[in-house]
Amino acid sequence: MKSAVETLNPTRVRLTVEVPFEELKDSLDAAYKKINQQVTVKGFRKGKIPARVIDQRFGRGAVLEEAVNDALPKFYTEAVNEAELSPLGQPDVDITELKDGETLNFTAEVDVRPALEIPDYSGIEVEVDAVEVTDEDVEKSVEQLRERFASTSPVERAAEDGDVVTIDLEAKVDGEVLEDGIANGVSYTIGSGELLDGVDEAVKGLSAGEEATFTSELKGGSAAGKEAEVTVKVTEVAKRELPELDDEFAQLASEFDTLDELKADSRKRLANMKQFDQATQAQERVLEKLLELVEVPVPEKLLEDEINTRKHNLEHHQLAQMGLTLDKYLEIQGKSAEEFETETREAAVKGIKTQFVLDELVKKENLNVNQEELTEHLMRRAASSGMSPDQFAQAVVEGGQVPLLVGEVARGKALAVVVEAASVKDTNGETVDLSDEDEETEAAAEETTEG
Repeated sequence: MKSAVETLNPTRVRLTVEVPFEELKDSLDAAYKKINQQVTVKGFRKGKIPARVIDQRFGRGAVLEEAVNDALPKFYTEAVNEAELSPLGQPDVDITELKDGETLNFTAEVDVRPALEIPDYSGIEVEVDAVEVTDEDVEKSVEQLRERFASTSPVERAAEDGDVVTIDLEAKVDGEVLEDGIANGVSYTIGSGELLDGVDEAVKGLSAGEEATFTSELKGGSAAGKEAEVTVKVTEVAKRELPELDDEFAQLASEFDTLDELKADSRKRLANMKQFDQATQAQERVLEKLLELVEVPVPEKLLEDEINTRKHNLEHHQLAQMGLTLDKYLEIQGKSAEEFETETREAAVKGIKTQFVLDELVKKENLNVNQEELTEHLMRRAASSGMSPDQFAQAVVEGGQVPLLVGEVARGKALAVVVEAASVKDTNGETVDLSDEDEETEAAAEETTEG
């Protein structure tokens, strides 16, 4: 077999392959054997029909077609390996010549990873938000904890903002009560915004036993997105009572003995969260700078596939779970269809470029992934997916996704190398040391690549 490569553009090549006919022998034998098992000829046992009879009865062309279809993947793969190409997707194959007993010639056009030059990235400079925890931040955190330990007590008065009401709901569309439009004994905090639009205004001022009717667009269920006439009846009004902020509260809500100790722990946790956010911000901004340094051509077919995949996942998975259509989602977001298309394309381009650049860095820096790193990454992915580590690992293995996970870890390590080499300062002009943030860097790289 002889092959040659022609570069059509930075992301697409054409392979021209010439195969001597004798190299088709194994595929021809397999073709005769396959046809033998599929047909019957009077006077011959099944599977024992001579090749000359098959040629006479069914035509040599049918045999050649079967043999070529069997042989093409093998010769294509050999040509790809010989040329040291990294193909993306399936090739467009065209048989240019097939002479019985002489030769098989074909071409294969396929998208390939572009050759990238990674320049010196040690001069990258970025600025990130400073880690500052204010007294107001601490007070807000403690207040949120206090809200979780609030108690309620029934009151004989009309409902007010902040009260917890027990309500019965009935929704009608076009005058008909929906099968899934009745809910009784629902506990709701007025002002929380956790139920239908308009329910707050409807229940405020009602006492136990009173009801009101309002119109609202349903967020989920069989009539999601439709206008419904909703009747709400208040069966109980209860006042929320917050515990006193003192040492006794600290002992109730935490492992600490004093309120001061609780506040000090809140300050520490907030600082850790802001440091994580700062590290993530640094990683994203360093990656942006890196992508600006590298010229990355994007294969159009790969881009279109990525755009379609993102749209499908959004519309049929994320939005479907929330009971939203794409049109309704865009309405909520205040975006036009054109803006959505533009944003989706830009995100897809960035995702592809990120993967290409970080994969090139993995090769350049000779980065490897060990079993411990892969296991840690698998644990994080399992946690974010809501599956147990064992369930997630089984799904990954059965789906043949292990190489993808290895790639995610490797790209995370590549980004960590760039972040460590970059100059990162906060808005106060202080140098930020991210050399110990490898785990967060990997997570950010994975998120950016997928996002």
